[in-house]
Amino acid sequence: MTAHDDFFDTRATALAKDDGEPVLERYDADGFVLDPGTDGDQFERENRAALRRVEGLSTELTDVTEVEYRQLRLERVVLAGVWHDGTIQDAENSLRELSALAETAGSTVLAGVLQRRSKPDASTWMGAGKAKELRDVVIAEGADTVVADGELAPGQRRGLEDVVKVKVIDRTALILDIFAQHAKSKEGKAQVELAQLQYLLPRLRGWGESMSRQAGGQAAAGQGMGSRGPGETKIELDRRRINTRIAKLKRELTGMKTMRDTKRSSRRNHHVPSVAIAGYTNAGKSSILNRLTGAGVLVQNQLFATLDPTVRRAETADGRLYTLADTVGFVSNLPHQLIEAFRSTLEEVGDSDLLLHVVDGSHPDPEGQISAVREVLAEVGAHDVREVIVINKADVADPEVIDRIRRSEKHSITVSARTGAGFAELKALIDDELPRPEIRVDVVLPYDRGDLLSRIHDEGEVLETEHLADGTHVHAKVTPALDGELTAFAR
Repeated sequence: MTAHDDFFDTRATALAKDDGEPVLERYDADGFVLDPGTDGDQFERENRAALRRVEGLSTELTDVTEVEYRQLRLERVVLAGVWHDGTIQDAENSLRELSALAETAGSTVLAGVLQRRSKPDASTWMGAGKAKELRDVVIAEGADTVVADGELAPGQRRGLEDVVKVKVIDRTALILDIFAQHAKSKEGKAQVELAQLQYLLPRLRGWGESMSRQAGGQAAAGQGMGSRGPGETKIELDRRRINTRIAKLKRELTGMKTMRDTKRSSRRNHHVPSVAIAGYTNAGKSSILNRLTGAGVLVQNQLFATLDPTVRRAETADGRLYTLADTVGFVSNLPHQLIEAFRSTLEEVGDSDLLLHVVDGSHPDPEGQISAVREVLAEVGAHDVREVIVINKADVADPEVIDRIRRSEKHSITVSARTGAGFAELKALIDDELPRPEIRVDVVLPYDRGDLLSRIHDEGEVLETEHLADGTHVHAKVTPALDGELTAFAR
């Protein structure tokens, strides 16, 4: 039995030789031909002909009362994927991630199917024949929704929906729905609504721009035949209202960005170093923030539990202050609309002095997670920040996987947010990586200027103190801003 026997059955196909005798062509459990049998540069015949069932995705419960309760509340979905590049393992991992997304959104996953094509079909995404087979799966499972593992064009969604006869949504719409459920702050809700409206706008059904704002009778202003009509249609009213709402949300988010920039500017002016925690969704970023600061941030074993960024104060072992910012998690193929809407939030990462890039060491493809996060960071201009790979969940991860990551990522550390292992080393690493004050000062502060002494301890590095008759003698390293205020007290 091979590793993929749980997913696919070995099949055999009868082909005809030139002399008319049938030849049995065998395929292995991965669907690959055992004997040469490809047609040019195309995929193997069986690969292109098969709609593969992916087992082990069902999230239905075994307890009858709980199942009945969930069937009353939750959508019952079938997942569908079109695999056109990468390996079969990549395709299966993507579908399993889609299953986790669907369950986080509040649905019951009944089954998943994969099809290999050189490229998605322009009209029905899967191709008309495979869409009919998907319809049979939907009927057999009693599903009411199909979730496509990819972003569907408006025409592809309608075409697939017309065949399967149930609601069809794509990966982007599913992620947007999760964000809408989890957004709590005013800024978070505005960001999600903006992304949803930008996604919805090109997907409105209707005549489109060719029938735009028809004017009736003499109001046609001499434009002739075809220009007279009932006036603005319902679809155009919807489009105009959406555009108006998008413009309003952008103005509101610009104002919120100004406030966020002001806070960051204040921290920079006081030379408070900043550390950003970023990484794949559900990698354990909030758990690490709680371990480092005792922040009490919501921690849940589900995707995108954190949307609103949390900034907390922390200090190094020698008493230097710094800030820790928890950011929204990333996911492969993160919708472009979300990246744009959350750009101001993600700028927390770009403005930081150190990036803790958290990776789930127990994930089937941690290297894929790292690549997906770095792609998004590059889009928001945060690729130049000094980065430390923090491999989390070491208590359940395969040691060989951890070793593999640490060999490829030289600047990395292993921790477990659940057990606390490795956090002493992580705190020491943060201490070493944060920028230190460089300007040496030798001052005597009057006893009534305790405020300056406190700032030296908070923002600088105290080397030596001595209490004299006329004040406190301090030898320290400080920031340029603080150096200017201490000039009057220099010895």
